[in-house]
Amino acid sequence: MSYQGSCHCGAVTFTVNAELPTQALSCNCSICRRNGSLLTFVSADQFQLHSGSDQLTTYAFNKHKVQHQFCKICGVQSFSSGQKQDGTVAYAVNLRSVPEADLDALVLKKHDGAAA
Repeated sequence: MSYQGSCHCGAVTFTVNAELPTQALSCNCSICRRNGSLLTFVSADQFQLHSGSDQLTTYAFNKHKVQHQFCKICGVQSFSSGQKQDGTVAYAVNLRSVPEADLDALVLKKHDGAAA
């Protein structure tokens, strides 16, 4: 199974080769709180960017460990990337950018990113 997502204008599109999650992380760090992100995490081999690599701009803050990817056209952050502690690349997919995700049915796990 897989699911697709995109930014608002459709310039950035991607597929995640995994089941659509039933839970998401709700983080209160300064950027997630402002964006309203509901995140799921996938490995690099599960994430495929189809279009829009030339329309992405990157923002990193604090320790610069996470690369927040934004569409230059519409400003939507559909995903971020970063390295896990073991050095492997992982993606944080914003489920608000996945049309088939039932956001009201997600079990939310709260993360205190503001304290980190």
